[in-house]
Formats: sequence, structure tokens, C-alpha cells
Amino acid sequence: MKITVVGYKKEERFSQGVANDEDTELINFLIHKGLDIVPSIWNDSKVDWSIFDVAVIKSPWDYHNHLKEFLNWLDHLKQSGVKVLNPVEIIQWNSDKHYLKDISLKGLPVIPAEYLEKGSVLERGFFDHFNTEKLVVKPCVSAGAQNTITVNRDHFNERSAEIETLLKEQDYMVQPFVDEIKNGEWSFLFFNGKYSHCSLKTPKQGDFRVQHYHGGSISYPTPDPLHIEQAGSYLKSLPQVTLYARVDGVLINNSFHLMELELIEPYLFLNGNPDLLENYYEALIALIS
Repeated sequence: MKITVVGYKKEERFSQGVANDEDTELINFLIHKGLDIVPSIWNDSKVDWSIFDVAVIKSPWDYHNHLKEFLNWLDHLKQSGVKVLNPVEIIQWNSDKHYLKDISLKGLPVIPAEYLEKGSVLERGFFDHFNTEKLVVKPCVSAGAQNTITVNRDHFNERSAEIETLLKEQDYMVQPFVDEIKNGEWSFLFFNGKYSHCSLKTPKQGDFRVQHYHGGSISYPTPDPLHIEQAGSYLKSLPQVTLYARVDGVLINNSFHLMELELIEPYLFLNGNPDLLENYYEALIALIS
């Protein structure tokens, strides 16, 4: 069985079998396990995708900047008879943050959100709607806090022109700023629906973005079993099983609330740990056997 682990093109490194340390470690681990693994770039026109039995969508980190092309490519994979992990339908659904509305309608705790269509205007009324003094405005298709903006009630006029410009390009979502983010964003990792491990990303002082390239820090605390169970409930609501899932959220009154359900290209915090790599391997084998 021939398997490709799919990433994106950055400084030609992935075409040489090297994308980032996590991808390299994972690929080498899977090869050592005896699997026939080939790294590839999702939008490399020279790749003959029909030669693969399985395509593992690992780190196509630029997909959000080429969404139509990316989704068309996924359809091509499926039509070619390639087994795609995560499933194409799951990735398509997860590519637009409107999916959070679907999850909230199932009664699961999600940070509240309203949606602004492309070309619309952010209204002051959202402050009262969410009973907050601070809003978070983010694109419905994005990654890594790209074009994510916070707006205070007192500085609304100063930021509204910038947001209006962004809204000319695509749909956005509006949420209340959640103070609990200052305590960190939890990421629970699941492989084939089974809990593996977690991380806690904490923003630097005075910021809200938890990503390390925005100054955030990462720790690996032992989570409360209750919070693992709560995070796992979001996966149980999905129509298909996933090879990997990262459930990101915050704790509000000791209860997990979802911020993002990452099913396309999340960093998995494997950190070269053989036990975690083994968890991934066992999930992959279970889904392709």
C-alpha cells in the first residue's frame, strides 16, 4: 500500500522530504514501521496522485489562501479512488468557520459567534448583543490568527475602516473576547477518536494570540479527565471518523468551550515522542487496514 503524506511548498524543503521537524519525524517513524511513505506537496502539478492508495493530509498550511484550488484538488483525489485522511467531506466542512454554528446547534459548548457576509459592515450593536466591551473579528477561512482583529467599544471608530476593507474580501465572524484566553488555550489531540495528549498555549502578556510566532508559550500539563471527555464529545458529533483531530478551546467555569475544531492541518505536538508517534501509527493502521 502506497501512502503519501501531504504538506505544502515552502523554500523547496518539503519536495526534498523535509517540511518541518514534526513532519520529518512522523514520516521517518512511519517508514521505520514498514510503511511505504512518500512526502508530497498538495498543489504540485507533477504529482500523479492516482499511484497512491492513501493520502494523509498533514500540513497543507497555505490551503486557506487557495481554498477553491485546494477543495478542487481534494475532489480530484477522491474521484481518483484515493482514500483521503481526514475524509474529504470532513475537510470541506471544516474549511469554513461556519462549521462552528453547526456544532453549536447540536447543543455543544462553543464560543458564541455571529457571521458577516462579504461586503457587509460591522455594527456597534454586537457589543450589546454579546454583552461585552471587546470583540474578536476573524475571517471565516483563515489559519494562524491571520487577519484576526480585536475591537474595543471605545475604539470602534478607529478600527471600523480597517475591518470594512477586510470585509470586502471575504466573510468574517464576530465573537465576544473571552477573558479566559489569558489563562491559555487547551489543545486536545485525538487519533481515530481516541485521546492521545494535550498542550496548553498561553499568549504573551498584553496579547490574545496563542501561536508561538506571536510570542505565545506552550506547556504540557496533565488535564482533568473531565475536560478530556468534554473535548471528545465534539468528535462524537461528526458523521465520519477522523485520523487526527485537535480540539482547541478554553475553560470557562471549569467547563471546556470550543474555539476551533482543527481537522485539516493542525500541528499535533508530537515532539518526537515515540509514544505519541505510536498513537498516530496505530490510528492510521486501523483506518487503512
